[in-house]
Amino acid sequence: MNSQYDAVVIGAGPAGGAAASIVAEAGYQTLLVEREMMPRFHVGESLMPEVFWPLQRLGLVDRMHQAGHVVKNSVQFVTGNGKESDPFFFRQHDDRDCSVTWQVERAEFDQMLFDRAAELGAECVDQMRLLDVRFDGERATGVRLRDAQGQEHEIAAKVVIDATGQQSFIANKLSLKEVNPELKKLAIWGYYRDARRDPGENEGATIILQTEHKQSWFWFIPLSRGVTSIGCVADRDFLLNGRGTPAEVYEEELAQCPGLLPRLENATRVGELRTTKEFSYWTSRHAGDGWVLAGDAFGFIDPVYSSGVYFALEMGVRAGEAVVAGLAAGDTSAERLGAWTEEFKEGTKWIRKLVNVFYTKEFSVGRFLKDHPEHRSNLTDLLIGRIFYDGAGKIFDDLDPALEKAVREATAM
Repeated sequence: MNSQYDAVVIGAGPAGGAAASIVAEAGYQTLLVEREMMPRFHVGESLMPEVFWPLQRLGLVDRMHQAGHVVKNSVQFVTGNGKESDPFFFRQHDDRDCSVTWQVERAEFDQMLFDRAAELGAECVDQMRLLDVRFDGERATGVRLRDAQGQEHEIAAKVVIDATGQQSFIANKLSLKEVNPELKKLAIWGYYRDARRDPGENEGATIILQTEHKQSWFWFIPLSRGVTSIGCVADRDFLLNGRGTPAEVYEEELAQCPGLLPRLENATRVGELRTTKEFSYWTSRHAGDGWVLAGDAFGFIDPVYSSGVYFALEMGVRAGEAVVAGLAAGDTSAERLGAWTEEFKEGTKWIRKLVNVFYTKEFSVGRFLKDHPEHRSNLTDLLIGRIFYDGAGKIFDDLDPALEKAVREATAM
C-alpha cells in the first residue's frame, strides 16, 4: 500500500466497488479499502432490473448470467387478508434482456465487484478500518487507516470517495445527515430452507406481504440453494417498545401475515434471526472539495422496492465518472465531483414518493390501478427502477390527488 493515491474509496459494497472500478479503469491510482474480511455478509439481496446498465458499464453482465443466482422476473404484492396481486412481470412491459434481474447472495455479489476493481487496476485491501478523513480547511486531503495488525497508515489522496454505507462517515463528521422522522424503520429477518415458491416465471419473484393489522410487512426473496430471505419491517417503536425479544416479535408478526404462513408450512429456518435499522435519510451536501458520497453514505430510502443496490451501483458509476473527469481536468472541486447528484436526486424522488404511498394505510394501489389502468405501465417502470427520463413520475398526476382524497375521507370517518 502506497502513501499517496489519486483516489481512495472507503467501503467495498456496490457503490465503492463500482466507483473504484471506474476510476482505476481510467488509469488513475486507486485504493479500495473494506473494514471487514471479504467476502462478508450483507443484507439487501433483491436487485431492480435497471442494475443491468451499471453492471454492463462495469463489464459484469455475462458473469451475472453465469453466477447461478436466482432469476427475478417479477414482483408481487399480497394484502393483509392474503389476497395476491397479479405479478408485475417485467418482460411483459419490456422484452429486452435488461428486464430480467437477479436475487443475489451479497457476499458473493460484493466479492465479484471487489475482484472486478482489482482486475481493472485498483489496489483492494480488506480488514482495513477507517479512522478519519483528513481535511485541510474545506478540502479532503486523505485518510487515516488501521490495518488488521493494528498498524496505522496516513494516506494522501486527491479525492476521497465515501462509500461507507449507513456509517456515512463524512456526512456524520460534517453533520450533513438528515433522518426522515416518518420512516424510522427496523427490520428483523432470517433465512428459510424449502419455503414454498410459486411455479413458473414467478418462482424468483420478490413478494411484499402485508400483515393483517398493516403495522408491518414482510419481504420474501428467493435465493439460490433452496434458501429464502424473509424479513419483517415496521416502525422501530412498534417492534421494540414494550414487547419481547426480536425473535418473539418476529413470530408474533408472522402469525399476523396470512399470505406468508402457507409458504412456510414445510420450511425450516437456517441460523439465527438478525436485526438492522432501516432509517430513511438523506444528506444535505453530497460532495465537497476533494470528496464525494456514494451509496448509502449519500442516502437510503427504504427496503420495500429493493432500490438500494441499484441506487448504490448507479451512484458508484456516476461518482467514479465525475472523479475521472475531475482528475483529468485538474479540478476536484465540489461542483465538479457533485455534478451528477441533482439529476440523480430528481429521478430517485419518484421512488421516495412511491414508498410514502406504500406506507399510507388508507390507500390501495390495487384499487387505484383499477380506476387508472393507463398508469400500470408507468408503475412497472418505477418497480423496474426506470426513473431517469422525462415523464417518469406521470403516475403521480393522478395518484397524488387520489392519495389525498383517501386520507381525507379516512380522517373524516
